[in-house]
Amino acid sequence: MGESRNQAATPELLHYRPWRGAFRPPIASVWPIARVALMSLFRKWMFWVIYVLGLLIFLLFFFGQYLLSWAQTQAGETEVQLGGWGRTNPRQLIQLFRGLLKLDGGPQTYHNFFSYQGYIVMIVLALAGSILIGNDLRFGSLPFYLSKPLSRWHYLLGKGLAVAVFINLMTTVPALLLYAQWGLLESWDYFYERFDLLLGILGYGAVLTVTLTLLLLATATWLRRTVPLIMTWTTLFFFFRLLASALVDGLRFSPRWRLIDLWNSTSLIGRTCLGVPPRPMAFANQPPWHEAALILGGVSLLCLIYLIRRIQAVEIVR
Repeated sequence: MGESRNQAATPELLHYRPWRGAFRPPIASVWPIARVALMSLFRKWMFWVIYVLGLLIFLLFFFGQYLLSWAQTQAGETEVQLGGWGRTNPRQLIQLFRGLLKLDGGPQTYHNFFSYQGYIVMIVLALAGSILIGNDLRFGSLPFYLSKPLSRWHYLLGKGLAVAVFINLMTTVPALLLYAQWGLLESWDYFYERFDLLLGILGYGAVLTVTLTLLLLATATWLRRTVPLIMTWTTLFFFFRLLASALVDGLRFSPRWRLIDLWNSTSLIGRTCLGVPPRPMAFANQPPWHEAALILGGVSLLCLIYLIRRIQAVEIVR
């Protein structure tokens, strides 16, 4: 009787179920951080509106290449009269038209695509910077991340991976699809003969990824809010572009003044990666590409140093 009463009086302790899965290293936390950041971005309707605009540019290149290739295969070999301009072959005329539109599968085709898509990417990143990292500092989420068994590098890699995934979904992946489409439309020899274009696409995408990722994370960590971030990005990529053009083209200053235009520097390096043939008139007022690479490398290094110092200043309670 006494034993049963003592048993009834004994409180039941709360027991936790042991973890039965496999423990993973802290580096595995990079992808969950990136996944959460991407999901927070995908929930915004403005992102999808701008993404559709970027998709329209891709479809313009995609179907433009397809339609011109189809028209060239359907055109006959018989020459036609062009009024007082003489006679010409329709296939040669279509090929000339493709060259003028830069839809001939050459280096300039992919460079134009990266340039057009790059403007869409910059707009989205300016709107999404505060969502990806600025809110973590404003609302105190960063100490929560760092209180877990992961380092500051894991947090930066996770956020950077989220930005890199988005940039490549907008630029590198569609460019690779255009490369594959052109090889399927023309011949399989295109993949072997123009393998340098594949490397150029990957190189151009890597330059955009590293530069824009570090710039976005640094500016979003510094400003945190959307409106100041948009104003800063407008200054970096639009105002400095106009200023550099005014100094070099208008006042005839040294072409090195174009190095203040970061977007022009990425374009110069992209041209080098893709092997775009130089045009003397267009490149007369441009700095050497290696100087542009040095400037972008220095800016990226400064952004990385600032990110490390800023995150190290966050107090962590473990």
